Amino acid sequence: MDKSSALEYINQMFPTEASLSGVEPLMQKIHGEIRRVDASILSAVRQQSNSGTKAKEDLADATRAVEELSHKIQEIKSKAEQSEAMVQEICRDIKKLDFAKKNITTTITALHRLTMLVSAVEQLQVMASKRQYKEAAAQLEAVNQLCNHFEAYRDVPKITELREKLNNIKQILKSHVFSDFSSLGTGKETEETNLLQQLSDSCLVVDALEPSVREELVNNFCSRELTSYEQIFEGAELAKLDKTERRYAWIKRRIRTNEEIWKIFPASWHVPYRLCIQFCKQTRKQVESILVNMKEKPVVAILLLALQRTVEFEKELEKKFGGGVPTKDIGDDIEKIGTWETNSQNVSKIRKKYEKKFAASQESEENENTVDKDLSVTGAGFNFRGMISSCFEPHLTPYIELEEKTLMDDLEKVVQEETWDIEDGSQNNVLSSSTQLFSNIKKSLKRCSALSKNQTLFNLFKVFQRVLKAYATKLFLKLPKGGTGIVAAATGMDGQIKVSERDEKVICYIVNSAEYCHKTSGELAENVSEIIDPHYADGVDMSEVQDEFSAVITKSLVTLVLGIETKFDTEMLTMTRVPWGTLESVGDQSGYVNGINTILSGSIPVLGNLLSPVYFQFFLDKLASSLGPRFYANIFRCKQLSETGAQQMLLDTQAMKTILLEIPSLARQTSTAASYSKFVSREMSRAEALLKVILSPIDSVADTYRALFSEGTPMEFQRILELKGLKKADQQSILDDFNKHGPGFTQPSVSAAMPQPVPTPPAPPLAMSNPATAAGFIANSEDVLTRAAALGRGAATTGFKKFIALTEAAKDRKDGPLRRLFNA
Repeated sequence: MDKSSALEYINQMFPTEASLSGVEPLMQKIHGEIRRVDASILSAVRQQSNSGTKAKEDLADATRAVEELSHKIQEIKSKAEQSEAMVQEICRDIKKLDFAKKNITTTITALHRLTMLVSAVEQLQVMASKRQYKEAAAQLEAVNQLCNHFEAYRDVPKITELREKLNNIKQILKSHVFSDFSSLGTGKETEETNLLQQLSDSCLVVDALEPSVREELVNNFCSRELTSYEQIFEGAELAKLDKTERRYAWIKRRIRTNEEIWKIFPASWHVPYRLCIQFCKQTRKQVESILVNMKEKPVVAILLLALQRTVEFEKELEKKFGGGVPTKDIGDDIEKIGTWETNSQNVSKIRKKYEKKFAASQESEENENTVDKDLSVTGAGFNFRGMISSCFEPHLTPYIELEEKTLMDDLEKVVQEETWDIEDGSQNNVLSSSTQLFSNIKKSLKRCSALSKNQTLFNLFKVFQRVLKAYATKLFLKLPKGGTGIVAAATGMDGQIKVSERDEKVICYIVNSAEYCHKTSGELAENVSEIIDPHYADGVDMSEVQDEFSAVITKSLVTLVLGIETKFDTEMLTMTRVPWGTLESVGDQSGYVNGINTILSGSIPVLGNLLSPVYFQFFLDKLASSLGPRFYANIFRCKQLSETGAQQMLLDTQAMKTILLEIPSLARQTSTAASYSKFVSREMSRAEALLKVILSPIDSVADTYRALFSEGTPMEFQRILELKGLKKADQQSILDDFNKHGPGFTQPSVSAAMPQPVPTPPAPPLAMSNPATAAGFIANSEDVLTRAAALGRGAATTGFKKFIALTEAAKDRKDGPLRRLFNA
């Protein structure tokens, strides 16, 4: 217990003077407790002392016990050694007897087997001389097993003699079998009825001999069978490409004719299969020689027919002998390229696809369980695909050229027959030429994939790329052309394009068709990459083609904007011809605004119905970025604006802004209306701010212009003074005062000479870099503009918002240029 705790304890025990009377009893109680604790300590010390002495005695007793135990263990070990020596002495003679018995048993067994081997070899020799193949096969199996027991006695003279004798017998059997098989196919099998049975029995002997004997026999048989084939088709008459089909007819007829005879061969030998492999190798060599030695370019029809028959023959062999992995049916996948499907159709087809895959996997598992075990033998299940047909690959250039010519001719035909219109009720708004083009490409792909999936298919894919680029060019050339315009300066494209309502629809169809081609080109590349040999899959890419169609889409949408903008030319000219300087009153919106509204009301619903939301949003952004600056620049083309004229034009500006903001709902595409509304408000706010400057009093016009146009120029400000109707002499003093304050100049936005076209003014800044600095330009209004900057900081993202901030700051002022401006 620390001091603070002791003090607290004492204070608790004796809180008052009267309680001090209990100190003496408490002290007696504490002394008694101390005596009890001392007694306990003394008792514990005595007990610990006694325990230490007893522990030493126990340790000494344990040490003596361990020494006694060690001595007893040594005695037991010594007695065990004596017992072991005694047992070995007793069993010494018994071990000798065991070894003797084992040696005698081994000798008797070896002599018995040797006797059996000698007898079996003699019997085998007799069977071999009499050509008793069936019995010899069984005897040979027994002899081989007996010989395995004498592998350790190879150096014994008698064993060596027997092995040599056995090898001689095997040679005799081999020569007899080969001699008998030489008569197979010569017609003797029909004359000698037992010849086939004898040859069947001889196959048993061949299986009992070394595996090399069977290989040699089968190879000799296949070579002998194909001797006549080489003689027939190496002649001048049949050694031609158009006779290729007869080669396959020959081997199929040969197999069919000798099917019964060849049953003498065991199924595990796969003789027909081996014969077909050798036939394919020989045929490939001959066909390749024909293709290489052709003096003239082969006729494509003959070349394709020979290749088609070759591929069909390879598939027949693959099916007959069960070789290779089951190939995927690519016809359905190719047909899916470029199809327009609803979500429900997609879900249904995906379900059917996986149900079909599951059923196929179940069937393949059953086939694997029931397949003949002999097919697991080495050499069975060989993949015949491409064994002959691959030699055609280097010589298929004429076929690719023909496919390219056909596709290009079809492209010209479908483009010429294109009506550039969509049938009523169509859901995709895509030109028929684009769907027909991909239909022709799919047919070409199916033809080629049935013949080749290597270099030829890759070359055909390159043809597809060229054809699709040619179609993109034709779509590009179909777009209307024109002169120059405002958008042309920013985009580098031709402006002043006159388009009719039909032209607008055609442009939309071109956009949709280019989008369809962009999407379908990617699907085509994916499908080809799945079909083609993996070595060529990395080169299958449609990105360049897709870039071409993306360029067509961009060009089409900009052309559409230019066409709409060109329709505004008349209304913009009408705007400049309005006598703004002599208007007496402010009325409803002007006629040119109604004209622009009529143009948009006629075109926008059609465009919104035909274009997808993404491309319609792009079109709207381009239109707003074009029409806003154009309207701003057109204000400077007017001769003079009175106060009433400026108010009327401000009203027209608000009406124009409302018209542009209603475009998404007019087109029934409101998904992107929020971002578009911000874009329109930003573009049109410059024109509103300009008219606010024109409406400001003469003594504050410079201050207002600096506040609303931080990047304004002296030339633009001078033109504003001219629009207000000030004379040259009155302008000069205001200009001198304006130049004296030295605003930050950038680039001229309006030319001083009115007859010349007025370029587009710079876009308003996104944010005010230093509102306080801008406010400092207004003379005698530092406190007002400081408050305005504070109100507008962070929210003043456009010139118009800055102006609103100044307005809020000026409300508390009873005098000053800005207050007079808003009281006017």
